[in-house]
Amino acid sequence: KGGVNVKEDSGVRMGERPWHLKYPLQVSPSYEYPKHNVAKLLLDSAREYPKHEALDFLGKSCTYKELLRQCRKMADALKSLPIAKGERVAVMLPNCPQAVVAYYGALMAGAVVVQTNPTYTDRELRFQLEDSGATVLVVLDLLMPRVVKAREGHTNLKRVIVTSLSDGLPFPKNVLYPIKRRKEYPNLKVDYDAGQGVVRWSAFLRSGKEREICEEVDAEADLAMIQYTGGTTGKPKGVMLTHANLLANTVQATAWCYRMEVGKERYLAALPMFHVFGLTVLLNQAIYRAGTLLLVPRFEIEMVLETIRRRKPTVFPGAPTMYIALLNSPMMKEGDLSSIRICISGAAPLPREVQEKFESRSGGKLIEGYGLTESSPVTHCNPIWGYRKNGTIGVPLPDTDARIVGEAGTDPLPAGEIGELAVRGPQVMKGYWNRPEETAAVLQDGWLRTGDIGTMDEEGYFTILDRKKDVILAGGFNVYPREVEEALFEHPAVKEASVLGVPDPYRGETVKAFVVVKEGWTVSEMQLDRWCRERLASYKVPKLYEFRDSLPLSLIGKVIRRKLREESAGEEEINLNIH
Repeated sequence: KGGVNVKEDSGVRMGERPWHLKYPLQVSPSYEYPKHNVAKLLLDSAREYPKHEALDFLGKSCTYKELLRQCRKMADALKSLPIAKGERVAVMLPNCPQAVVAYYGALMAGAVVVQTNPTYTDRELRFQLEDSGATVLVVLDLLMPRVVKAREGHTNLKRVIVTSLSDGLPFPKNVLYPIKRRKEYPNLKVDYDAGQGVVRWSAFLRSGKEREICEEVDAEADLAMIQYTGGTTGKPKGVMLTHANLLANTVQATAWCYRMEVGKERYLAALPMFHVFGLTVLLNQAIYRAGTLLLVPRFEIEMVLETIRRRKPTVFPGAPTMYIALLNSPMMKEGDLSSIRICISGAAPLPREVQEKFESRSGGKLIEGYGLTESSPVTHCNPIWGYRKNGTIGVPLPDTDARIVGEAGTDPLPAGEIGELAVRGPQVMKGYWNRPEETAAVLQDGWLRTGDIGTMDEEGYFTILDRKKDVILAGGFNVYPREVEEALFEHPAVKEASVLGVPDPYRGETVKAFVVVKEGWTVSEMQLDRWCRERLASYKVPKLYEFRDSLPLSLIGKVIRRKLREESAGEEEINLNIH
C-alpha cells in the first residue's frame, strides 16, 4: 500500500538530465502513475487500514473507516441535489475534518473542487464563485456575512452548506466553542433559509446514504480541481488540475520521501489545505500513505506546540515563516521537536540560518523545495537524505524535466546562465479555466514557463533568484530580492526581511528593505548598511529601510510583496503631498 511502481524503461541520457546522477539510490528517475479518481486514495487506505487513525483535530480522533463513511454520505447528499459530473463545488474552510470530508466527498460524486481562501473578501469570493461557476459552497459559519454579500451580486450558487469548528471538536470543546464564538462575534447570526438554499452541515450529512460511490473519470482529461492563483498581477486565474495531475504529484512526492513508513507517519497539518502545497504534501500524501493528519485550523504557536507535545508528529511540511516563528518563540524553550524527521519547506525562499537552526533543534531534515499552483504544485526538491545544496531548490522530481530558457522559445540556456525556469511533467496543469490566450502564453510545446528567474548548475541543481516581475532594475543592473534578503537574514538582530524595488528618479528603481527585528534586539539603518556592504555589491545594498513589527503574510506564510508595494507607494504619495 502506498508503494510506487518503477518504470522498466526509465533510462535517460545523463547529459540532458544531469540531476539523475544525484538521485538517492532508492529513487528511480521514472514511475508509473495511477489513472483513477483521486478519491480512490481514501478508498484504498480505508480498505487496508480501516481501524487506523486518519485524523486528529485538537484531540478528536477519526479512523479511516469512519472518514470513508462520512465522505460517502457527503457524496450521496451532493448527488441527490443533484450535482452532475464536472459541476463545481467550492470549499471555504480552514484545516478541520469537514474540509477533508467535503474534498473527498465532492470528488467521489464526480464534482470539481474549487478550494477557496477563507480570508477572501466578499468581492474576491464573488469573483471566484462567478468565474468557476460553482453551484455549491461549503463554508465556515464565521464567514457567512461575506457569503451573503457575495451572493448579492450574480452567482450560480444553489446550495450553501454551513459548518462550525465545533462540528469537528471533541467534548467538551464542542460545547464550549459556541459560547466563546458568541462572545467574540456577538452579532453573528446565520440564517438557515431553505429558500436561499442554506443548510447546516450536520443536516446535510444526515440526508446522505452510506453508498459505495466513486465516480469513474478519465483521469487525464477530467478535472479534479480548479485552484486559483494568488492574483498578484491582475485577476486570479483558475488553474485546471486533472485527477492525473494530482495523483502524479502525490506519487512523485511519496517516492522522494522514501523513508516514510506506510501507516505509521503523523503529519502536522499547519499548512492550509486549501492551498495546493498543503493539499498535495499533506492531505493527498497522508491519505495515500495511510498516515494520520494532525489538523491545526490556523498557525498559532501555542496550538502548534501543544499538538507537537501531544501527538509527536514525524512529518512537518511548512513555509519558512512557520519555522522562523517557532524558533523565535519564547515558548520554544520548553518545546521538544525530536519526533520530527522530515520537513519540506516551500512557498518562499528558505534562509540557510533557519534551516540549520531548525535541524539542530529537531534532529530531523529540513530541506527546500519548489513548486507552483500550475504544477500541482511540486517540481523540485533537495534530496532529503542525499546530496543537497543549500540555497538551491534542489533537482527536478522523477519524470520532471526542467531547463532555463530565454525571453522567447523553450530552448535551454547553458549551465550557469540566468533565465526563466521552464518545467514539463505529468503534474503540469491542463491550462487556465476559460483563459485560452493566457494558457497559450505559459504552456509552450509542453513546457510551462514559470515566471521565475533562476539558474541551473552543471550538476542539475536549480537556484531561484526571484519572480520575473519582482526583479529590481536599479541603474541598469538587475537586483534579485532573494539575494539581498539572504544577506539581511544573516544579521543576528533580523527576524524577518523582505526586499522590493521602489521608484527612484535617478536610478529608475532603488532597493528598499522591510525589516522585523528580533525581540530584545536593536539595530540601526547604518549598522544594516555596513553589514550589507560587506556582503553585497554596492548597487544591491538597500538605500531605504523600513522597520516594522510584522510583515503582511498570506495564510501559507508567504510575504505579500504586493501589499508592501502598495503601502510603500501610499507613504510616498503622502510624503509628496506634505512637501
